[in-house]
Amino acid sequence: MTGEDNILKLVDAEETEEDYRLQEQVGFVLRRAHQRHVAIFAAHIADLTPPQFAALAKLHDIGETSQNQLGALIAMDAATVKGVIDRLKARGLVEISRHEADKRRLLVNLTAEGRATVESLFPLAKRITEETLSPLSTKEIGTFLRLLNKLA
Repeated sequence: MTGEDNILKLVDAEETEEDYRLQEQVGFVLRRAHQRHVAIFAAHIADLTPPQFAALAKLHDIGETSQNQLGALIAMDAATVKGVIDRLKARGLVEISRHEADKRRLLVNLTAEGRATVESLFPLAKRITEETLSPLSTKEIGTFLRLLNKLA
């Protein structure tokens, strides 16, 4: 049995806590896969983090939205998305404005530079996904993504 087979092996229901193997736990395997993906991302897009790219890509999809709504759409809590937006604003990729009716509400939108940047990165993002999934067959990719979406 290879190391990969060992990682993917289902844990026998009769095993006890003493048989706990970290490398067989879903969180550990997901973290290793995530680390691999982040390394691939950084090799292709060195000047943005994956959360920054996600914010830009989602703003490209939906246009102006509230900072809180953007965070919900890209699965980030309010504090995290604020930091991401602040860094993107400092680079001139997004602009922040106040909602006309509710001045407490911050709206985020791409700048022209932000739109050009994210559009130029879409082909790289597709290559990153392809490289991340390259060990899998086309059928396995479909199954993998369906199963991950069930967990998300």
